[in-house]
Amino acid sequence: MTSNSDDNHTESFRGRLLKIDSNLGDREVEQLKFLCRDFISHKKLEGSSSAMDIFEYLLAEEWLSEEDHFLLAELLYIMKQSSLLKHLCYTKKQVESLLPTQKKISLFRNLLYELSENIDSEHLKSMIFLQRESMPKTQLTSISFLVCLEKQALIDENNLTVLEDLCKKVVPHLTRKIEKYKREKAAQVVKSPIGEGTESLLQGEEEVFSHSNVKQFLGALPEAAMYRMDRKFRGHCVIINNHTFTSTFLREREGTNKDAECLESVFKWLGFSVTTYVDVTKEHLEKILQEYKSCEDHNDGDCFVFCVLTHGKFGTVYSSDGFLIPIRNITSHFTAQQCPGLATKPKLFFIQACQGEEIQPSILIDADAINPESTSPSLQDSVPVEADFLLGLATVPGYVSFRNTKEGSWYIQSLYNHLKDLVPRREDILSILTAVNDDVSRRGGTGKQMPQPVFTLRKKVVFPVPQKKLSL
Repeated sequence: MTSNSDDNHTESFRGRLLKIDSNLGDREVEQLKFLCRDFISHKKLEGSSSAMDIFEYLLAEEWLSEEDHFLLAELLYIMKQSSLLKHLCYTKKQVESLLPTQKKISLFRNLLYELSENIDSEHLKSMIFLQRESMPKTQLTSISFLVCLEKQALIDENNLTVLEDLCKKVVPHLTRKIEKYKREKAAQVVKSPIGEGTESLLQGEEEVFSHSNVKQFLGALPEAAMYRMDRKFRGHCVIINNHTFTSTFLREREGTNKDAECLESVFKWLGFSVTTYVDVTKEHLEKILQEYKSCEDHNDGDCFVFCVLTHGKFGTVYSSDGFLIPIRNITSHFTAQQCPGLATKPKLFFIQACQGEEIQPSILIDADAINPESTSPSLQDSVPVEADFLLGLATVPGYVSFRNTKEGSWYIQSLYNHLKDLVPRREDILSILTAVNDDVSRRGGTGKQMPQPVFTLRKKVVFPVPQKKLSL
């Protein structure tokens, strides 16, 4: 009886989705596809011919469910389809009251949609004329024109120069919308599941997540709130291991190969497809990021891991040819907009590099630090302003991280040991990183180190327990 009741309940919800679908024409389907570009892979969207196709993908990716269908309500509200909200048991006023805390459509996507609604056929014709060299020779709508600009990386959430220039020349009054977007983006407050404790860190305050912070986050989640770990494969793990540098001011990082070996071992044990790159230049790093950003089998994976072992400064890491790379430049390649295959999935970044001034090491202890310049990027910029990211830093901003020249770094060795010991106990990643914090903080004599996690996770990351024991 219970099973049949559940089936009827599901059919009822699907029946309501079918009613919404029947009220949406080709123009609305194009709008829906555009607004969902940050949630569904572009390849899947291109093959979608109806609203129901899009609903199926949203259901599969857990953006839409009978229990939580606010995303669809938000989409209908943006599309000015308020009359259809009744099928989701919402009113226009209810959606408006919930948007400040529950909205999922990004400011950037909202802006582009608003612009598309205000670009008429004559304006569009002029814009296409100005961009003719980069436009396909097919008939375009205002939406497909903006999609072309996105596909060619001419615009993104942090770069609207091309679009702003087009608006200035063709529809000057629309530049006000772009200016408004810039102000809102600058003032945007990141809200994470645990409230003020995490929020303050994401806004750039240099503080460490304490055990109580993590317990508060985990306690706020229902027991079943865990990311899926049952797709075709666990996912990719990329390791950047910089040992030797062409710049004379950057020393060789003795002991880093031990760290790389441990990371390879533990993430293969956890089911990841692991690839290690050694002594990576700035140009090579960009190629690696582009490759994994565009990797189609992210759709079939559960998770993504990216590890960087190198020298660093506050908020940045060094390439093997001596260029400083902002950590944000690495993480931003894997936002839902840039990498739809990883949307809603946990993206874990582990950085073994100093984030501040060098401390004089003892005989077998080295430090991954270079003296910083007077201006440093803010920590808040290292994690994209969206859900499902975790950045594990070897040390808090302004301080060194230590590396034993024979046994590897304190942080990576502790991470390795605690993953090995605590995954079989079904501990989640934040609990594991709390144990790593405690372990690393107890090491050393006069020189101390405290790792720091920064996260916007919505659920617990719990890896399935491997069948075999881990042996290095």
